[in-house]
Amino acid sequence: MNGESPASPSPFEAEAGVELPTPVAEPSNPEATAAEASTPEAPTPETTADQAPDLGATLASLRQEHEAMRSQYMRIAADFDNFRKRQQREAEDLKVQLTCSTLSEILPVVDNFERARQQFNPESEEAQALHRSYQNLYKQFVEVLKQLGVSPMRVEGEAFDPSLHEALLREPSELYAEDLVIEELQRGYHLEGRVLRHARVKVSMGPGPAAAGSEAN
Repeated sequence: MNGESPASPSPFEAEAGVELPTPVAEPSNPEATAAEASTPEAPTPETTADQAPDLGATLASLRQEHEAMRSQYMRIAADFDNFRKRQQREAEDLKVQLTCSTLSEILPVVDNFERARQQFNPESEEAQALHRSYQNLYKQFVEVLKQLGVSPMRVEGEAFDPSLHEALLREPSELYAEDLVIEELQRGYHLEGRVLRHARVKVSMGPGPAAAGSEAN
């Protein structure tokens, strides 16, 4: 039992000079002792004061690094957005160029339809039936061009514009003032606001010398 006193050494142990271990007193509350051993020592005010400048410098460094990374991210995002827009514009321009190239090869066929319609004068019933078939085919052709965004220019009576017109002839005119389009020699076309083909035109030089002399009188 815990309350009993330790046994005295035997006579043989005493004569042999054997020292018995000193009994160690057991703690009255083992749980309290373990808690005291596991509890860390509280930092002293001097230790906290020494660590404060280091934490401030670390925080400032992290903030600076964060701003640098954020600025780099914003530049990369802006560069990528510009690259995407540039690629989209180039793709659209390439599409329009290919469409213009293809339609430019088709427009002479349209010109032939226009000339044939002006020259053809059906008289017999058979010729009229052929004319109607031709007109239906021409209308379908024109409708396809409209769906592709092609529209004809209307130039007669308009002021001469070298960005739209190509002047093949210039002559005096009693009806039109100088630099007005008298006649359309070959139709021009737009493609979605762009010039697909310039209109070939005849341009007025204004009233002739006779008309100018009569006005002076």
